[in-house]
Amino acid sequence: MAPTIQSVDVEVVAGLAALAGLATGLVTGLAVRVSERAQGSVHTQPPASALPPGVASVLSVLSSSAVVVDAEDRVLRASSAARAFGMVSGDRLVVDELLAMARLVRRDGEIREIEIQLGSTRGRRDGRWFAVRVAPLGTHGLVLVLAEDLTEMRRVEAIRRDFVANVSHELKTPVGALSLLAETVEGAADDPEAVRRFASRMQQESVRLTNLVHDLITLARVQGDEPLPQLKPVRLDEVAAEAMDRCRLKAGAKNIELAIGGCDGLEVRGDDELLVTALRNLVDNAVAYSPENTRVVIATRRADPGHVEVSVTDQGIGIPDADLERIFERFYRVDPARSRQTGGTGLGLAIVKHVATKHGGEVSVWSREGSGSTFTLRLPLLSASVKEPVQEATP
Repeated sequence: MAPTIQSVDVEVVAGLAALAGLATGLVTGLAVRVSERAQGSVHTQPPASALPPGVASVLSVLSSSAVVVDAEDRVLRASSAARAFGMVSGDRLVVDELLAMARLVRRDGEIREIEIQLGSTRGRRDGRWFAVRVAPLGTHGLVLVLAEDLTEMRRVEAIRRDFVANVSHELKTPVGALSLLAETVEGAADDPEAVRRFASRMQQESVRLTNLVHDLITLARVQGDEPLPQLKPVRLDEVAAEAMDRCRLKAGAKNIELAIGGCDGLEVRGDDELLVTALRNLVDNAVAYSPENTRVVIATRRADPGHVEVSVTDQGIGIPDADLERIFERFYRVDPARSRQTGGTGLGLAIVKHVATKHGGEVSVWSREGSGSTFTLRLPLLSASVKEPVQEATP
């Protein structure tokens, strides 16, 4: 019996319904699979605004100033140094040069380096110098800015350049004088009196050159960061006596009285030769800048339970107020013409300052024009069996 049209329609509808159900199942399965993959990718990829794992730990141990900015130029992390130097304010990198470099690095992925100065004022170059390195960090637009402070290195380089220039200038004078005097002596070989006169001048210039070289060697020894070796207890009264003995001849030529006063038995831990050199430089300066028939006194005293002071007082011409802050600089002279006349090298007070620093102390000065000067060495006290103040005068 042939099937009716109604029964055929029912079978077709049932088949279509089965196919539709199968398609729905397949779509649902695919959606679930895609959703699972999407969720898995979310868990495995960090958001663009977060630091990659381990970066924060690395940045925390860097000595350089470090800043990390995201794709929106927001600061995600900044070291305290970067904030202290004014590179970062809030969540923004406020130095235009650094911000521009960060954007260029984010755009092309190439590492860039530059040296910049921060904090300088108009007309002055008193800011801090930094060597800056900017590099991409990961693949989400993060950029790392590292800035190394070069200020101290540049200062040392400037000091070294000035020192070399000053030494060259100071050496040129006696060397040039010796060369000229040698030519003059050769030309005056038939004049014994002229030969003796020029030979005496050659000897003076030779002594000046020798003193300069000696002071340069001493300064190189005391101005470094290395501690002094083989420190031992040193009696300050013995240091004062030795320094005075080395200046007696020069003082006697001007009829200047040298005297020692104060407390006997005070001790410090240090290098006795360096301390004698420092004190001798002070006495030598006092004699050089004092008129005839005056007095120079070395005095020691216990300033407090932990410190002793050694002072050198003269009745000389004094030091102008404008020069007091610079007299301990190398090669600085209040009166260059007078210094050349007295044979000074311009290094004596610089040596005194560095010797005091090496011994954990300091040097200070009081002076008034026309009334003399007092230089005071303040040093840590080792021990003291203080006796009655003594006074020794030697014409």
